[in-house]
Amino acid sequence: MPTEPRLVQLAVFEGFQLLDLAGPADVFHAAALLGGGEPRYRIEVVSAEPGPVRAFNGIEVQAVRAIGDSPGPVDTLLVAGGLTFGEAGRNQSLIEGIRRAAPRARRVGAICTGAFLLAEAGLLRGRTVTTHWSSSIGLIERYPDIRVDPDRIYVRDGKIWTSAGVTAGIDLAIALVAEDHGPDLAREVSRWLVVYLHRPGGQSQFSAPVAAGPPRLQPLRALQGWIEENLAADLSLEALARQADMSTRNFSRVFAAEFGTTPARYVETARVTAARRLLETSDQPLDRVALAVGLRRPETLYRSFQRLLGVAPGEYRERFARPRPAVLLDPA
Repeated sequence: MPTEPRLVQLAVFEGFQLLDLAGPADVFHAAALLGGGEPRYRIEVVSAEPGPVRAFNGIEVQAVRAIGDSPGPVDTLLVAGGLTFGEAGRNQSLIEGIRRAAPRARRVGAICTGAFLLAEAGLLRGRTVTTHWSSSIGLIERYPDIRVDPDRIYVRDGKIWTSAGVTAGIDLAIALVAEDHGPDLAREVSRWLVVYLHRPGGQSQFSAPVAAGPPRLQPLRALQGWIEENLAADLSLEALARQADMSTRNFSRVFAAEFGTTPARYVETARVTAARRLLETSDQPLDRVALAVGLRRPETLYRSFQRLLGVAPGEYRERFARPRPAVLLDPA
């Protein structure tokens, strides 16, 4: 007897990010196509009210019903994000609909700034969540009762799933398929969509320099570039303070204020970022990679990768190494 397909509702609003809808929708649809003939999922687009909803890029989709008005059970409710999330958060019909729908859904998720809408509906109190890195500070400031981890692709806390922006919604949806039907179907979906199965939820959204941004003080701007160029050098607290021409105590205080992290954590992240590039683009053994970026030993490289990315360096290389171009030999 065929099983009943799981109803997945994708909630949108005026100005939503289209890929936040299309990415997960294609994942679930591919799972339905590749699931051995069984209809695994049924997808609905919902909004504050039925009717056309325009994405930020101008493409229009059709919401089949108002969110919270489903006559039957909802397996998964996912709320899209978008640059207009602030205005969407003031739409009481949308927020009330999320509030009504969430208790009836087996699991609830948000992609990118959709987390703001779940928070506005009161669903994230005491939860650990993520969102697009550029919006994480705003989420922390507006909802101080939420634990925000801004450096993760997706996070699960109980029945609540949240992800970073845009393509991270695909990673989240693949993880949901894996939870429902196991890794084999999730792997087939990934192959069908030509995406990697699947980026670990703990993988960093960005590298140290991108995350930190340019510091205001010129000595630290110069130091930022110097660190990137001298990863194999002595980058201890004392050495960095000398390079910045500051006392150790003052340097630690100023660095934390400018970068939002400790010098040691910043250096470790910069070294792991450089190691990632080497693993992706070269076939150097792990001991040489560790030495080149200043992590000295493969054991240290392993610990840093596990701590920051949640994956071993060898596994990272298997996942992300770029194929080398074929060498054409002259038959003559």
